[in-house]
Amino acid sequence: MSRADRGTRAMHQALPPALRDAVDDFAEHLSRVRNRSAHTVRAYVTDLVSLLDHAVRMGCVDLAELDLSVLRSWLARQRTTGAARTSLARRAASARAFSAWAHRAGLLPADVGAALASPRAHRELPSVLRADQAAALVETPSRQSPPPNPPGPSEGAEAVPLRDRVLLELLYATGVRVSEACGLDVGDVDHGRRVIRVFGKGGRERSVPYGVPAQRALDDWLRRGRPAMVGARSGEALLLGARGGRLNPTTARQIVGAYAEAAGLPRTSPHDLRHSAATHLLEGGADLRAVQELLGHSSLASTQIYTHVSVERLRAAYRQAHPRA
Repeated sequence: MSRADRGTRAMHQALPPALRDAVDDFAEHLSRVRNRSAHTVRAYVTDLVSLLDHAVRMGCVDLAELDLSVLRSWLARQRTTGAARTSLARRAASARAFSAWAHRAGLLPADVGAALASPRAHRELPSVLRADQAAALVETPSRQSPPPNPPGPSEGAEAVPLRDRVLLELLYATGVRVSEACGLDVGDVDHGRRVIRVFGKGGRERSVPYGVPAQRALDDWLRRGRPAMVGARSGEALLLGARGGRLNPTTARQIVGAYAEAAGLPRTSPHDLRHSAATHLLEGGADLRAVQELLGHSSLASTQIYTHVSVERLRAAYRQAHPRA
């Protein structure tokens, strides 16, 4: 448990019983009813415990006393202690979600968070590889092998580049999140139609196509690589780690970073490959709605960031090439 988690737990235990119960009930609602991930629930709970701790310090001993002035005071305090605009926006969203739930549950006389404004988060343009850089990255395991965590047996060690190649190919070909790639089972791959079945945020299922290079990498991995690494803990997992269990997202990030360094590329993460896939699709003429569906974005606004990336790349090329730029 991290120091921040220990601090949140101690703060939670110090809350009055009614407020502590409200936190627990809201967390259960997020997990069971809203089907949010454990990571998302933990983030909401951290924000909520901080808010209620602030409310208690302001003299609120009952949840019904929580009002808009307390919410605004809490955000103001966060701002003065150096919280970034993105953090403030997320914490305001947590407060609004809790307020709406508490009102529906009869714990608040009104949805006081509905009127809570939050600063618009400044959104940095994502890091995107050029198409030739992405191609060089996914081909690196075939040329050299710097596996971060090679297994012991020699046959397993020979299988690692095949595993790494299919990981890189799938991340770039499909634009899936690293957690989604690591969560794939063998049965989630439809070789005939060349699509994978992905379970994204909130357990939402979608089908994502992939191309011929990824299919070749999959064939090699399933025929020669996975059988050499499979073990008692493998189950139906498509991608395996050094000890035969399902590949961990943290290890997958290390793999991507190691091969990017070996290829002489800038520091690259799996999410950078996701950004690159989306940008290259749009630059190739794909429809924005289609890219939204492929990426599993619930809102088109999340996908539109890639149109800004394409425009910025066009402007950079213009400034570099046009004599009167």
